Amino acid sequence: MKKLTQAEEQVMQVIWNLSEGGFLKDIIELLPEPKPHSNTVATLLKILVEKDFVQISNPNRNNLYSAKVSKRDYSGQRMAGLTESFFDGSYTNVVSYLVDKKQMSIEDLELLLQNLKSKGDE
Repeated sequence: MKKLTQAEEQVMQVIWNLSEGGFLKDIIELLPEPKPHSNTVATLLKILVEKDFVQISNPNRNNLYSAKVSKRDYSGQRMAGLTESFFDGSYTNVVSYLVDKKQMSIEDLELLLQNLKSKGDE
């Protein structure tokens, strides 16, 4: 799976939030301020189609854009890439980093451990 630029990820975030997909005007409307020009968004959508992240349907001759790649799949791939690049492939190192930077609390760790234990019982 290809990596997306920040601008492409921003457009994908909007598309992921549109459960039925959206038209260009819908996507632009949901982008944060300052809103990019419609030509810029159209170009980003074209790139996302080429990268196989987005598909196009043509109801009423207008392009309806929807996600081909789920947010969960992309997030997992990005997390694996970050873990490999910055934490020697160790998720333990990721969690340790988050705890050291006070971005994860003991309560968060306890909840994570409970979730892992419950998934092990399934």
